[in-house]
Amino acid sequence: MNANTDLTGAPLPPEDSNSANRTGAPKPNTTALFPTGSRRERPGALALTIGFGLVAVCLIGLFTSPSAAIGGAWCIGMMLVLLFLSVPVAIALTVPSIIGVYAVSGIPATMNILSTAPFSAVSDWSMSVLPMFIFMGMLLTQSGLSGKIYRVADHWFSWLPGGIGIGTTFAGAGLSAVTGSTIGMTYALGRAGIPEMLKAGYDRRMAVGTIMVSGMTGNLIPPSILMVVYAGIASVPVGPALMAGAVPGILLAVCFAAFIFAIGVIAPKLVGRGQNAQTATDTTDANTTRPTTTWRDRFTSLTGVWGFAVILVVLFGGMFSGIFTPTEAGAAAALCSLLLCLWEKRGEQPWRKVADSAMDTVAATSAIFFIMIGATMLTSLLAITGLAPILTGLITDLGLSRIGFLLVLIVLYIVMGMFFDTLSMMLLTIPILLPTLETMGVSPLWFGVFVVLLGEFAMVTPPVGIIPYIVHSIAKNPEVNLGATVTLRDIFISLLWFLPVVVIFLILMVAVPGMTEWLPDLISRTSGGMSG
Repeated sequence: MNANTDLTGAPLPPEDSNSANRTGAPKPNTTALFPTGSRRERPGALALTIGFGLVAVCLIGLFTSPSAAIGGAWCIGMMLVLLFLSVPVAIALTVPSIIGVYAVSGIPATMNILSTAPFSAVSDWSMSVLPMFIFMGMLLTQSGLSGKIYRVADHWFSWLPGGIGIGTTFAGAGLSAVTGSTIGMTYALGRAGIPEMLKAGYDRRMAVGTIMVSGMTGNLIPPSILMVVYAGIASVPVGPALMAGAVPGILLAVCFAAFIFAIGVIAPKLVGRGQNAQTATDTTDANTTRPTTTWRDRFTSLTGVWGFAVILVVLFGGMFSGIFTPTEAGAAAALCSLLLCLWEKRGEQPWRKVADSAMDTVAATSAIFFIMIGATMLTSLLAITGLAPILTGLITDLGLSRIGFLLVLIVLYIVMGMFFDTLSMMLLTIPILLPTLETMGVSPLWFGVFVVLLGEFAMVTPPVGIIPYIVHSIAKNPEVNLGATVTLRDIFISLLWFLPVVVIFLILMVAVPGMTEWLPDLISRTSGGMSG
């Protein structure tokens, strides 16, 4: 993987990264798997000195611990320190786990884990869907589908109050779901969507806020790479895990759209409607007005995304009908994406784009598999040291109800999201919390959706969530802001408008857990099962 990739290795649009460079804004480090894509700058000499001093303290504590459980706690502390030092996630999980197993159980147990964990972590047949989904996303990105999806959403929703923002929301959900790349989607959609909304008279804060939240649903709506990774960590079937996120992801996108529509009705000036409606930057003029969209334009725009519709039919129709298992559906969708890329890029060296997609897929899949191996070793450490049941006991002794426990987790994950990326939080907490979930009566499928959404929430949470800074960087480009000045204060104010929608939705998820399991149950009844 390289600096031009994000969570899944999906390439960032070169035109957007260039635009960020033209404005003098630093291009964020967006590699989030291997090496880890920290939202912080690389630590300086002082931070490294303190960090490695703490690692040494953890090692001393580990080898002098009076019990295995305390030794396990020292290992967890070492992992946290390494993650704060921006050590790759796979290494931060694996090295303390191996050292901890050696300290507690000696060489035989260590050799056993080293010989079995790498194979057992990634050898399950259902995990073969992961490279298929990643390859599909790479190919669709290379085929230029992002701009076409945005144009379709814009044309079909622009007539509503706040319609351009509504279209942007649905386009973002679709793009990040297909590509598996919230960061890449933000670059592409920000570059296209912010100027369009400003031309229509949107308040600059509405424009940037809409872009920031548009991709939050992408890692819930299938094909979701993070849900596949969660299935591997939590040992739940991949098919139901994928389907569990579909309904919440779509409902959250609808909630954002409804919020923008309500703003368009209550405060029309914020979305360029009503008398004297104008952007807060006072930059709209006759040269930046948007052309009128006709019904012919709307239907014509659909012709550009026919391939995307075919892929959706193959993916979901195959699973609903029982023709494909999720793994087979992923392979079929990847094949369709390959053919679509070859067709869309005919005459533009299409096989080179396929080769680039294949290489990026290998790199991203390898990165994820390395991390899953580290997570398996962490699980082994927790079992050997007996730390997991102790933590479960501590949580249950608090006497929290199911709802109280989940509300505490919401606060915990929001705080953790200020320091860690989504995958780091998942890998650190899921092995520890899984035994407790059963005690609290929390479905593993539901919890997967819950934790992935919280991770996406963390990516836009100030002060160190990466998405606000990416959007701020994009908005510095004069071609994007149309002469407006979008400050970091504007970015954070816009988040105060939109993030309460996410909090309310999380509480709704806690109150109505059935929304995550309805679709997996339906597909299981209609297709006779979808475990693979």
